Amino acid sequence: MKLLFIGGTGLISSACSDLAIERGHELFLLNRSASKKYPAPKHSTILHADIHAESAHLSALLAGHRFDAIVDFIAYSPQDIERDISLFREKTDQFVFISSASAYQKPPQNYLITEETPLENPFWEYSRNKIACEDMLMKSYRTDGFPVTIIRPSHTYGPSQIPLCVGSWQHPWTIIDRMQRGEKVVVPGDGTSLWVLTWHADFARGLVGLLGKKNTVGEVFHITSDQVLSWNQIYLEVYQALGQTPNMVHIPSDFIARFDEGAMGNLIGDKSNSVVFDNSKIKKFVPDYQCDVNWAEGLRRALTWFKDHPEFQTIDSESNMIWDKIIAGYEKVFS
Repeated sequence: MKLLFIGGTGLISSACSDLAIERGHELFLLNRSASKKYPAPKHSTILHADIHAESAHLSALLAGHRFDAIVDFIAYSPQDIERDISLFREKTDQFVFISSASAYQKPPQNYLITEETPLENPFWEYSRNKIACEDMLMKSYRTDGFPVTIIRPSHTYGPSQIPLCVGSWQHPWTIIDRMQRGEKVVVPGDGTSLWVLTWHADFARGLVGLLGKKNTVGEVFHITSDQVLSWNQIYLEVYQALGQTPNMVHIPSDFIARFDEGAMGNLIGDKSNSVVFDNSKIKKFVPDYQCDVNWAEGLRRALTWFKDHPEFQTIDSESNMIWDKIIAGYEKVFS
């Protein structure tokens, strides 16, 4: 197949790019710059452009091309979708939008999440924007036949990311450094809420397996691991891998949000809720879909990657100060 990935060198998309090349597809990446963490795979073709700054240059790059499938990994707003529909309407047989499992109902009314679970997240603007994107695409599919497939990843990680609940997404080594120094680490609630972490190459098997299948047009899929862990189990695995004694402080999510405004969205609107995903739909459409990398293995792969790439062991000093304030404030009241 001839594929176009918009992005293609990010944490999730890089694994999809690698697998697409491995399976012999002709892959084009619409990308504005080279990635230091995940370089474009050999034998892919780079179209250098910024999709968010549509121009005559972008139109010229796409002139004469038609793709079996296009995947947009970096669309976040209805304006992005409006652009994509206009730009790619006549250029593909399948347009894949990467949404988010955080769009599912929060708090969930049922612990088991299926693709039919309502979309509603009053806590996180990011999720509400993804919902609005989905609505626009499905309306275009129903009224104009725009060939959309919607994918909802959950908490997907790779070598350069250590996905803890209260951490720094831009500087993930911060929490590891904190653990290594014996500093206290914040875990929301009592740590017993359930969560799912998915290795990026496992996610890629599901996504690439959906490409080019006509019966996926108009459908929605989440693609996640079947391994369900509590946050306590997730954190304790990190301590074990580091050979460190656990030093966790369990703090209610709403207390955390008093000090960290970002927690209203990505914690109360996402990670503090228990989620278990029913993956029967993706397995039906992609029979060979399975997740081979569990959390214990994926974590150790990530720790090895950071050991081999010390330049990415950066520290988020602002987050450290916020966590110290949260812990001090909580212990002042409750200790």
